[in-house]
Amino acid sequence: MSVKPAPSSAPSSAPFAGPFALATLSASDGPAFPALVTHEERVVDLRDALGDERLTVRRLLEDWPAVLPRLRSLAGNSAVERLPLAEFQVHAPVEPRQVFQSGANYRQHVIDLHVAHKAPGDDRPEDERRAEAAEIMDRRAAEDLPYVFIGLPSAITGPYDDVVLPAWAEKPDWELELAAVIGRPTHKVSVDEALEHVAGYTIANDLTDRATVFRRDMPQIGTDWLRSKNAPGFTPLGPWVVPAESIADPDDLRLVLKLNGETMQDESTKDMIFNVARMVSYASQTAQLLPGDLVLTGSPAGNGMHWGRLLRDGDVMDAAITGLGAQRTPCVAEAAS
Repeated sequence: MSVKPAPSSAPSSAPFAGPFALATLSASDGPAFPALVTHEERVVDLRDALGDERLTVRRLLEDWPAVLPRLRSLAGNSAVERLPLAEFQVHAPVEPRQVFQSGANYRQHVIDLHVAHKAPGDDRPEDERRAEAAEIMDRRAAEDLPYVFIGLPSAITGPYDDVVLPAWAEKPDWELELAAVIGRPTHKVSVDEALEHVAGYTIANDLTDRATVFRRDMPQIGTDWLRSKNAPGFTPLGPWVVPAESIADPDDLRLVLKLNGETMQDESTKDMIFNVARMVSYASQTAQLLPGDLVLTGSPAGNGMHWGRLLRDGDVMDAAITGLGAQRTPCVAEAAS
């Protein structure tokens, strides 16, 4: 996880739903630590408050049912020492062991991608390819088959850190997503019970190099998610984990991403083909989800391929989701070797 301090232009407020959120912070001369953050932009060091110097946010999530009442109590106890948030560097809020990513989960976004990523030699009219994409989505929804693949924790960076655009990435793109944070071991959970296994939610920007999504050297292989999505820093995360109990309806949250101040994505999670519960349940049918793991739920319409404008050196992305705060990530081009 990055230890870069937030730039001076990073958001100065802590807008999130509920009385508190979890963060991973550090002082300039100290290690990262788990913190409780309040709306007054004050910080409780949870190592001291809970009496465990080895504590991390992930360890909190491993004992979430027992820890949550203690966090509620700390948030309401004005006698507990609280330090100014501005004194600390903000990192990605949790270190997951596994990252489950979702593709093609917003209806309009899928249509846009289907049109933009036409196969070589496909000269059909755009309206015909859009109709094909809509038919594919309807079939997937009816068959209850989300599209989930695996990302790397090493791609995660902080919510205010620079995003380094690799020299080899020809078409780096943004993808703002709602991320569910798992709070208990989860395997073969039903849709009805899936949200009981979610401890909280956070913001993810799941960057993708569009030029390397598909293997042109061997089309039969299909998508190459390792190459296209997992460069270091390609998943800005946070700033907070907001407890699930503070989010009234994760399937009705507004996602907004701005590039250099211009709105590119502005959509509700209502447009998801598969909602959060279905995504968590589906991933758990194959894998065992562990506390602290992330389930990214896909990105809405308005990516760079849609606008014909990909990321480049000097760009600044501002991303926000209702009740979860905001992140700001400048883009920096990697020097060519």
